[in-house]
Amino acid sequence: MGHLQNKLLLITLLIFFSFHNLFSCCYSTLEETSINNPNYDTANYRMDYYDSLPYQVLGSGAGPTSPERAFNVDDYGARADGTTDDRDAFLKAWNATCSSSSDSAAFVVPEGKTYLLKPLIFSGPCKATHVTVMIRGTLEASKDRSDWPTDEIRTHWIKFESVENLLVQGGGTLNGNGDIWWQNSCKIDESLPCIHAPTALYFYGCQNLRVENINLRDSQQIHMTFGYCADVEASELTITAPEWSPNTDGIHVASTTNAHIHDCSIGTGDDCISIVNGSRNIKATNIVCGPGHGIREFRANHSTDHVSDVIVDNAMLTGTTNGVRIKTWQGGQGHAKNIIFKNINVHNVSNPIIINQDYCDSMIPCHEQKSAVAVSGILYKNIKGTSATEFALKLNCSKSVPCHDVVLQDISLEGEGGIPIHSLCRNVKWTGIGNIYPTCSS
Repeated sequence: MGHLQNKLLLITLLIFFSFHNLFSCCYSTLEETSINNPNYDTANYRMDYYDSLPYQVLGSGAGPTSPERAFNVDDYGARADGTTDDRDAFLKAWNATCSSSSDSAAFVVPEGKTYLLKPLIFSGPCKATHVTVMIRGTLEASKDRSDWPTDEIRTHWIKFESVENLLVQGGGTLNGNGDIWWQNSCKIDESLPCIHAPTALYFYGCQNLRVENINLRDSQQIHMTFGYCADVEASELTITAPEWSPNTDGIHVASTTNAHIHDCSIGTGDDCISIVNGSRNIKATNIVCGPGHGIREFRANHSTDHVSDVIVDNAMLTGTTNGVRIKTWQGGQGHAKNIIFKNINVHNVSNPIIINQDYCDSMIPCHEQKSAVAVSGILYKNIKGTSATEFALKLNCSKSVPCHDVVLQDISLEGEGGIPIHSLCRNVKWTGIGNIYPTCSS
C-alpha cells in the first residue's frame, strides 16, 4: 500500500510541475510581446492569449481533500460557549495538524458550534505535505478592541503564514463583529484618529493555496487578503458587510502572483475585489458585486508599484459606487498594464468605466504632481447596462504621464431611469472597436 501511495504522489508531483512550467512559460511569452508592435492586435491577440491559459490548475498543489488524519479543536479543549476565548485550543490543534507526520492532515472546526477567538496566527511551514482546514462551524471575533493592542497585531484577526499546499473550506462562517471598529473609524467620526483595523482572514506568504466555500461577514476592515502568495485559487466565497461600513474590502490581492478568484458573491462597504502593489497574473471570473465600490486595480501612493496581466471576466455589478476601475494617486511611479475587463454587466452603477490618475483620499487637498503611474494596455470589452451618474465613461489620465493603448470595444451603456449620459476623456490615447456608447470625447 505504501509503495502505491509513493507512486501516486510522484505522478501527482510530475503533473503539477509540468503545468507550473507551462503556466510560467506562457506568461513570459506575453511580457516579451511588445504592445507597440504595429502588427500586434491589442484586442484580439491578448483576448485569445488569456483565454488559452490553464487557470484550472491554479491551486492544484493544495492536494488531497480526504486527509488521513483529523485534528478536532474540541479534542484540544475548545469550549464553543461563545464567551470563552478558544484561541489556545485552536493553536494546540493547529500545532498537532501542522507537525503531523502524515502526508495529509486536517484541522477541523465542527459544525453547529460557535467559537470565540482573539487574534491568532497559524504558522508554517508544516511537516504535513498537505494541510486542510475544515471550518464547518462559526468563528466569532472578540468585540474588545483592546485585544489588538499594537499596530502589528492589528493587521489581522486570523492569519495563515508561510503554509504550503493549504486548503481552507467547509461551508462555515467567520464573523468579524466589525461594528465596534466601524463606529470608531475616522471615516464615520472625523474627530477620531485614523487607525488601521484588522483584516479578518489574512494569508501571508502561502503557496499552492485554495480557499473555497467559506462565508465571511462584518469584518473589522478588509475581509480577506492574499499577501505575497503564489498559485492561489479562491472560489464559492460569500462576503457581506453593510454598505456604510468603512474600508471593508471583500478580497484584497497584494504582491501575489498566479491567482484565480471565481464564483464569488461580494457585497461590502468598499471594493469587492482590489488588486494592488506587485500583483501579476490575476484572474477574476463569475463575480457578483454589490453593494460596494466595484472592482478595482492598483493604487500607488507616492511609491513605485506595479500591477500587470489582470483579467476580470463575466461580472455583475449592482448599485456600486464604481464599476470597473483603475485608480492611482498622483506622485506615484511604476505601471498598471495588460489589464482586461470583459463581459461586464452593470445595473444602476456610478462610474461604470473609470480610470482616475488623480485619486485623492485625504483631508488635505492633493496638488498636481509631475510623476504618475503609467497606465497602458487596457481593454474594456462587452460592457453593458445602466449608469447612475452622468459620466458613464470617465478616463481621467495624467497630463504628465498620459494613458495609452486603451481599447474600447462593444460598449453599450444607458442612463438609469433614462437620465442622459456622457463621457469624459482626458490625456488618453485610445482606440474604438465596434459600437461604443457613450463614445469617448474630450
